[in-house]
Amino acid sequence: MAAPALGSLGGRRAALALLVLLPQLVPRGGAAAAGEEAGAGAGSCGCGAPQRPGAPSSSAAAAHRYSREANAPGPSPGQRPQVPAKMVPIPAGVFTMGTDDPQIRQDGEAPARRVTLDAFHMDAYEVSNADFEKFVNATGYLTEAEKFGDSFVFEGMLSERVKTGVRQAVAAAPWWLPVKGADWRHPEGPDSTVAHRPDHPVLHVSWNDAAAYCAWAGKRLPTEAEWEYSCRGGLRDRLFPGATSCSPEAGTTPTSGRAEFPVADTGEDGFRGTAPVASFPPNAYGLYDMVGNVWEWTSDWWAVHHSAEDARNPKGPPSGKDRVKKGGSYMCHKSYCYRYRCAARSQNTPDSSASNLGFRCAADRLPTAS
Repeated sequence: MAAPALGSLGGRRAALALLVLLPQLVPRGGAAAAGEEAGAGAGSCGCGAPQRPGAPSSSAAAAHRYSREANAPGPSPGQRPQVPAKMVPIPAGVFTMGTDDPQIRQDGEAPARRVTLDAFHMDAYEVSNADFEKFVNATGYLTEAEKFGDSFVFEGMLSERVKTGVRQAVAAAPWWLPVKGADWRHPEGPDSTVAHRPDHPVLHVSWNDAAAYCAWAGKRLPTEAEWEYSCRGGLRDRLFPGATSCSPEAGTTPTSGRAEFPVADTGEDGFRGTAPVASFPPNAYGLYDMVGNVWEWTSDWWAVHHSAEDARNPKGPPSGKDRVKKGGSYMCHKSYCYRYRCAARSQNTPDSSASNLGFRCAADRLPTAS
C-alpha cells in the first residue's frame, strides 16, 4: 500500500531499508502495534533507516559533475582536497565473503564464497562533518536531503519542539520520523548543528551524495567485497572486525549501550548517537569504526542471491533499485538488530538519507593533490 504524500518529499513513499515492501507512513501514535512487531525479530527491526524510492539513473552523472576532471579549472589550489593523510593500503588477497551461517537470511548473507581482490586503498575513517564541509565549500554542492527539504531522524535524538511538529511516522518502525529541515548540517532537525562535532561522521548523505564527494576527492565508493574484506582485517571466521573479544558487547565498537533501543539510547558506550571517528580501536588493517557508528554506502547494487563460485574483484549486479550498505550503526545491538557483523548487509535507494547513514571512500591508488 502506498504511503501518504509527505509534502516536501514530493509525494515519494518512505520505506524501511530492512524490509522488502514499502510500509505505510501513518499518523504518529497510531502504529504502536506495528512497531512492536517490527522490533521483535532481527530480520525486521527497521534500524537500517527508511528510504526514498529513488531514481538511480542519474547517479553516475551526479558523481562526474563533481569529479576533478569535470572541475579542472575549478577553485584555487587552497580549496582543492589535500592528499589524504589517512588512507590505508589494503593488500591483495583471497577471503571468504558472506557466510554459510546467516543470521538474517532474507538479507542475502549466504552463501560463503571465495573472493580474490587486487590491492586498493581505504579511508581509515568515516567521512566526517569537517571533511564534507570542505567539499561543499569548494563545489557549492547541495545534498539530496537539502533538496527534498527533509530526512529521517531517530525519534530519540529529537528535541520536544521538533517532535511536536512531526505528524507522521513509518508504520513498521514509528521511531523513524520524517523531519523537515534535517540534513547534514542539522542532523536532528533545524534546531541542531554540527558546529560542535566536526569530527563526527557526516549524516543524511545519500548514495548519490557520497559518490559525488568521492569523485571530488579523487576516490570512489568501495565495492561490497572490498568493504567486507577490509572489515575482516585479514582474519578468518570472525563476526566482527577484530579478535572475538572486539565486539559491541565488549564496549570496543560504537554500538554498545543500546539495549533499551528503541525506547532510549542509554549512552553506555560513552556517546549518545554517533561517536567521533577513531574513538574506538582500529582493526588489524588500521581501519576505524568498520561496524557501528553509521551505516556505510558501497558501490554495489543490491541483490540477495549470490553465486557460490569463486570470483575476482566482484562489483555486484549491473543494475538494480537499491544500493548495498554495510556495518550497522549506533542503533544496532544484538538484542535488537544484529547487523553490525562484517557479513551483515542492508540496502537503501540511492537518494535515501537518514541520521545513521554515512560513508567512507576507497581508491585503486593513493590520490594526489592537484
